[in-house]
Amino acid sequence: MDGRDWHLNERLQTGFLGVIAFGLLLFLLVQARFILVCLVFAIIIFSLTSDAISAFARLKVPSWLATTLALIAIAISLLWAATAVVAQINEIVSSSISYADKAQVALTHLSQRWGPNVQETIITFMRSIEVAGWLRSGAAQVSSLIWASVLILIFVGFMFSERIWFPIKIERLTGDPDQAQHVLETVHKIMRRVNRYLVVKAAISVVTAALIWAIYRVEGLELAGAVAMLTFILNFIPSLGSIAATVIAITMALAQTGDPSVTLTVAVLTIAVQFVIGNIIDPMLLGQTLRLSSFGIVLSLAFWGAVWGIAGAFLAVPIMVAIMIVCAQIPWLRPVAIMLSKEGSPEEEPSDKLRL
Repeated sequence: MDGRDWHLNERLQTGFLGVIAFGLLLFLLVQARFILVCLVFAIIIFSLTSDAISAFARLKVPSWLATTLALIAIAISLLWAATAVVAQINEIVSSSISYADKAQVALTHLSQRWGPNVQETIITFMRSIEVAGWLRSGAAQVSSLIWASVLILIFVGFMFSERIWFPIKIERLTGDPDQAQHVLETVHKIMRRVNRYLVVKAAISVVTAALIWAIYRVEGLELAGAVAMLTFILNFIPSLGSIAATVIAITMALAQTGDPSVTLTVAVLTIAVQFVIGNIIDPMLLGQTLRLSSFGIVLSLAFWGAVWGIAGAFLAVPIMVAIMIVCAQIPWLRPVAIMLSKEGSPEEEPSDKLRL
């Protein structure tokens, strides 16, 4: 066997081992989905809270006091948010079940002008959908938010207890203070960019939800708060989230009223809000924060959505940011970072770099 064949066999073996490793990793991601999703959310919450604690430290607040207050605030916020989401989802589920017949009648009435064949097709399709069963199943899955909140809170508590030892562990793990500092800078860079994205996205989602709530209130519709909360949550899912929120808002308006004019008004206003915010304000505020490839975001959304479901869709962007920054620090993975970045430059602008 000459040198060329030997190198070919070595590459084939490396590729084969890579496929096996990826399959094993994918298997573990799916099997340990609940724990891993809770862990990622805990890391994000810890990252956001660490910035707040650092801000308090600059105000001469003792670290132990800031940490204690942060844990109490996290516990209250998580449990309140989980309870509120479950309550609003259950309200939408119960109301949707009662509105299902009205929605079918409204659709049948609207389809009369399209001819008997189209009308019969729509009626058959609506009867084939088990709305009540699907909604109850969704509500049961949402109820697991309470248990997830408790697990996230436990993870965050242990992260705070290990917070002061993390730099020391990194230094001893690498055995080189300079390399340890480089690792810490990379971690802080990921935290900083993800935190910035989440804060800006939360502000945009609040404005969107408030406008949807106002539309529902002006039209005299019920479930304004529930639909607004769903809009806020779904807006964290890139692209598809705003579409899903718009469909839910229009569907609930049709189900409640059965009036085509009211539904059309709600549809036009909701689409206008989502279009202006999603295509003008959102890119303007998040463009320099993310600097991610749009196609890369779609791929990340598809992959993590398939692996972790709805939770993966929420985490697709933060995970992609972390992967891009890590790959930018590793020479042989830098092409991946370049492909994931928007302009082929994964590094932050000089004004965005950390001051350590």
